[in-house]
Amino acid sequence: MRIAERGNRELRPTTIIPNYLDFSNGSALISTGSTIVLCTANVSETVPTFLSGSNKGWITAEYNMLPGSTNQRIPRSSLHKGRTKEIQRLIGRALRSSLDLTSIGEMSIHIDCDVLQADGGTRTAAVTGSFVALYLALNELTNDNLIDAIPDFTFVAATSVGVLQDSLLLDLCYDEDARADVDFNIVMSENQEIIELQGSAEGQRFTKNTVNQIIDIASEGISDLIKIQKMALKIS
Repeated sequence: MRIAERGNRELRPTTIIPNYLDFSNGSALISTGSTIVLCTANVSETVPTFLSGSNKGWITAEYNMLPGSTNQRIPRSSLHKGRTKEIQRLIGRALRSSLDLTSIGEMSIHIDCDVLQADGGTRTAAVTGSFVALYLALNELTNDNLIDAIPDFTFVAATSVGVLQDSLLLDLCYDEDARADVDFNIVMSENQEIIELQGSAEGQRFTKNTVNQIIDIASEGISDLIKIQKMALKIS
């Protein structure tokens, strides 16, 4: 039996509170199990040098685990090391895949993900929550007449799947993740196109058939997460 008596293909209880902060263009607080991540989106009317004159926007992300987010304090000096950079690049790639960047012109949207409490799945929760913050920022740009309309977009969300004692488990908490023989993080769009697939063998090799099963289970979970995003945004 899993922790909290979940089924193997069942997400942890997940909630998204939109507009959590007053002074960001978009914000969302996502809780998935005991993992809590605050996601914000803020707009600047500049782009990186390589996009100057392109009439194309940019979305970039930063990710941090706050010092008190785990049972042992994380020194602030460690917040920008390799794993952190890898995760924030993942978040940026995921969100850039959700819309045509030419539709926002030459402006940048800065995503910040701060992990308030970590119990596994912080990067996937950050992707899922950040999409809501991004949508809210785009909505504010529309209301302020900085863009004509919210661009065409596809919902994007992420989850994890692991293999533990020959069972495939959706949305791992920390204890499950630490003991898993195989660990995957999957980012997908609403129409179940794969945006990112990160997987590794921690204790045993795995087959192509296992990968296919992992993707099937992840797609079910991501469909449920997108429903939660839509409920938070009041989009049918």
